[in-house]
Order: sequence, then C-alpha cells, then structure tokens
Amino acid sequence: MYQPPHHREDRREVQHALIRSHPLGLLISSGEGGLLANPIPFRLVNTDLGMGTLQAHMARANPQWRALAAGAEVLVVFQGADHYVTPAWYETKRETGKVVPTWNYAIVQVRGTVRVIEDSQWLRAQVNRLTDSHESRRMIPWAVDDAPDDFITAQLRGIVGIEVPITAIEGKWKVSQNRNEADRRGVAEGLGAEASDAAGAMAAMVREWGGL
Repeated sequence: MYQPPHHREDRREVQHALIRSHPLGLLISSGEGGLLANPIPFRLVNTDLGMGTLQAHMARANPQWRALAAGAEVLVVFQGADHYVTPAWYETKRETGKVVPTWNYAIVQVRGTVRVIEDSQWLRAQVNRLTDSHESRRMIPWAVDDAPDDFITAQLRGIVGIEVPITAIEGKWKVSQNRNEADRRGVAEGLGAEASDAAGAMAAMVREWGGL
C-alpha cells in the first residue's frame, strides 16, 4: 500500500479498533483461475499474543476456500470512514486558488496465511460468537439457539471456517493531516455541515488527527 509518512498509522490499538468497528473485510487471494475477492465479516481475536488472528466463515459453495485450503497467503482489506473533500473547504483556495479535490479515508490491510477449518464444533462456536458480537447491541438479541437445532446443523454443513494468523498489518489514515491548520479546520467544518453519517465520522477524524 502506498504510504506517505504523514498518513501512516502504526498504532496497533488504532488498527485493531478499525477492524472491530468495520468488520466486513475484503478477502483477496490468488488461485488457479486468478485473483479472487469476497467480502467476509471477520472477528479479531488473540490480540494479546501479537498482531492477532482473524476468524470467519464462508459458504462451502464459494470456490475461494478451495484455493485457500492449500495454505494460500491472503490480503484482507478493512475500509473505515471515507468521504470526498472539495477544494471549496480550503482556506488556501481563497488565498492562492492552488488546490484540487481529494478523498479522505481510513483503511487497514492485513496479510497472513489461511487455515481452512471444517470441524463442526469450531464452526458452531464461530457462528455463535460472531452473532453474539453483533446482536449484543440490540434490545432483544437474537441467538443461534433460537433456531431449531436440526436447522442450524444443516446450515453449518454449508459453510467452512477460515482462520488467518496476522503476519503483517498496515494502517493508513488519509484525513487531511498534510494540509495546514486553516485548511484542516475548513475541511472539518465543511464535513460537519454535510447531512450524512459518513461526513460526520470523517469530520471527527479530521479534528482528532488534525489536532483541532
């Protein structure tokens, strides 16, 4: 990943926080037919042991897992907040006019070698934990055990598990840090005036990373 020094984010806790808040990762691998990519919801575990491990599952009908079964190296991309930035928000536009549009974003890329898991107990535990992690925010959480056991057993036969011990992780926060303070402030205010959650999230990041 192209990494200008002012956009690089090496703090492990910040990288992990993005993965947890945006767990739908794009799983990219190479097989006999070329590149494969699928969006997969992941869980990040074992962070106390180093860079951590990603756990997930995918449909057995998905051909990607067979390519992974040979021990393929993968790239998993987690996309955080992002938003277009207009030059109209820059103070520099009024001063010199020497500005162009850009796009702000936060992203984490993870690399590792996959282990494919077909053990039914591991799969059931994985599905339970993934479900519980997202249902816990709901007033009346749904649990896997709410469905008939024979139905869940049949569903589990249709998936395979994947585990990715992380061997490399990179974070990139392109949130206007390269602009002067007046421009950063203009971007934060401009984004804050936009009526969308994405703009609000990016405005908060520009303020935090820009020291405003």
